[in-house]
Amino acid sequence: MDTASITHVVTEADTAQALGSGDLAVLATPRVLAWCEEATCAALELAADRTSVGTRVELEHLAASPVGATVTATANVVHTDGRLVRFQVAAHDADGTLLATGEVRRVVVDRERFLARIPPVKD
Repeated sequence: MDTASITHVVTEADTAQALGSGDLAVLATPRVLAWCEEATCAALELAADRTSVGTRVELEHLAASPVGATVTATANVVHTDGRLVRFQVAAHDADGTLLATGEVRRVVVDRERFLARIPPVKD
């Protein structure tokens, strides 16, 4: 799969006020980004021993969305180079208004090898 879309309805928990990225009860930029990244993950078909990690994000949040709005985030693969995958991402509301656009880069990794390199937290 090279394209995927996910749809969510904005709740109070998705607002800038709730996430600490502002003080308004509108869809927070960090949540828009999370939904765009969710779409990138859905667009990748990987073996069970593989996963992908985000390495770079560029996102323009262009329009506000109120609680109750339906938002669809779409990711399209635009470039692959070995393990690197670049996606064009966009989020639209139910009326088709462009809410956000940008690029997400992910790198495909071996799940176990990646986790083995992370040192445990010391008490």
